[in-house]
This record gives sequence, C-alpha cells and structure tokens, in this order.
Amino acid sequence: MIRSMTGFGRGEASGSAQKILVEIKAVNHRYGEAAVRLPRVYAALEERVRRHVLNTVYRGRTEVFIKIEDVLGTDRRIRVNKEVALAYYGAMRELAAELGISADIQAFQLVQLPEVVVTEEPQTDIEAVWDLCRAALDEALRELTAMREAEGAKLEADFMGKLEWLKRQTQALTDQAPRLAAAYYENLLGRLRDLAGEIPLDESRLAMEAALTADRCCVDEELVRLDSHIRQFHEILGEGKPVGRKLDFLLQEMNREVNTIGSKVDDLEMSRVVIDMKSELEKIREQAQNVE
Repeated sequence: MIRSMTGFGRGEASGSAQKILVEIKAVNHRYGEAAVRLPRVYAALEERVRRHVLNTVYRGRTEVFIKIEDVLGTDRRIRVNKEVALAYYGAMRELAAELGISADIQAFQLVQLPEVVVTEEPQTDIEAVWDLCRAALDEALRELTAMREAEGAKLEADFMGKLEWLKRQTQALTDQAPRLAAAYYENLLGRLRDLAGEIPLDESRLAMEAALTADRCCVDEELVRLDSHIRQFHEILGEGKPVGRKLDFLLQEMNREVNTIGSKVDDLEMSRVVIDMKSELEKIREQAQNVE
C-alpha cells in the first residue's frame, strides 16, 4: 500500500508530573525532514523527537508541535545572589563618596540590578519526560499514518484506472503501427518514383532506400518499452514501501517514450491518441508528487 505525504496526527500522554500534547502536520517535500517545536527547557529532547518521527515518516516535511504542561506547578525557587548584591552596594557607596553625594541605597534598588535575583528551575527527570513524549508521539504518528494510508489508497485506485487506460491506448497504437509503417513506405516510394520521372532507377535500390527511411517512423521499440513501464508501475505500487521517487523516475521514462512516438507518427488518429496519453501522464505525475 502506498502512502500520501500529507496528513495530520494528534497524541496525548499524562504522568505524575507532566501532561504532554503532540500534534504532527505533514506536507509534500522531496526529502524527509522534521521540524520540532517544544519548550526551550526541554530542548535536549529535540533530536530524539526528530529521529523518532523520521523512523516512521520517510519522505515529506513534518512539523511537530509539542506542548508540555507541568501538572504539579513550576515550583521555581527565587534566590538572591548576595555576592553580586554586595559588590553592587560597595561600588555604589564608593562612587557616592568620591562624588560627595548621599549613598542612601535601598534593598529594592539592588534587586532590580542584573544577576542579583536568580530564578532556579526545578530539576526535571528528562528520561521520564521522554517516555511520556514518546508515547504521545506514537499516538500522533499512528493517526498520521492512518490518514496518509487512506489518502494513499485513493491515489492508488486512481493510478490503477489511469494505467489501465494507458495500457489500452498503447495496445491501440501497437495495432495501428504496422499499417502506419506500410503506408509511409508506399507513399515515400511513390514520391521517389514521381521525382525520378523518366529517369531509369534501380527498383531494388529504390525500395531499400525507401525502407530505410520508413524505418525511422517505426515506433515498435518505444511501444514495447512503454508497455514494460506500465507493468513496472503496477509492480512498484505493490511493493508496500516508500516508492514516490521510483514513480517519479518511471514517469519521466514513460513521458520520454510517448514524446518519441509523437515525433515519429504522421497519422492524425495516432497523433490524437499520443496527445491524450501525454495529458494523462501529466495528471499521474502531478498526483505522484504526493506519494511517499
């Protein structure tokens, strides 16, 4: 089953000290990337989160939003750095004495100075937080994967329909190709005879030259390769792993074969078929851009 690259997932986990909410949004991208946003105090978990996400999401850009709430409160501790405060006080008194002014210094003035008051965050068990975070991540990833697989199933069904249509058109061109080559050969031979007029010609050499020229409009090899690419597309869809890049490459090859066929055929009906095939391939290519 193929997966789409777009989707959304949400997960929650609670412990004795924290409650964690994770939201993951995934969009199209050529490679696999994960942008993680979580509270600064838990920045040490960022790389773990990124690796955990990329173990599940192989292609596409994911944005991971993590909210961590302290259930028991912050329990911050406020401390006065006495050494810094005394240093400020001494410097201010020394300056006042030198200037001959009053040194009436109040405590509230000192605590407003830089680094006098220090806020100490409580010690956090980072491993316990990671265990909760991973549980919430797993729930969000399961929801994201389910959404990507559901969208992938729709894409696969549409691919199958379009591939079946392409196969029918390829067979139609294959059926008409011999007639086209024969008609081109006869027309070219007739034109050469008309140009020669009364001049005697070597009929065998003339026929050989006409055959060589007519061979340039032969599309048998391109049709065989195109049919092979269509069958390979079916096989890739059934691999059950990220196949987006393979499909991109294969569609380029299919488009190349159809373009070559279009440049060789000189028949209105076949040209119309080729134009329709190019249009259908472009639709498939646009949809394949969303495959993981």
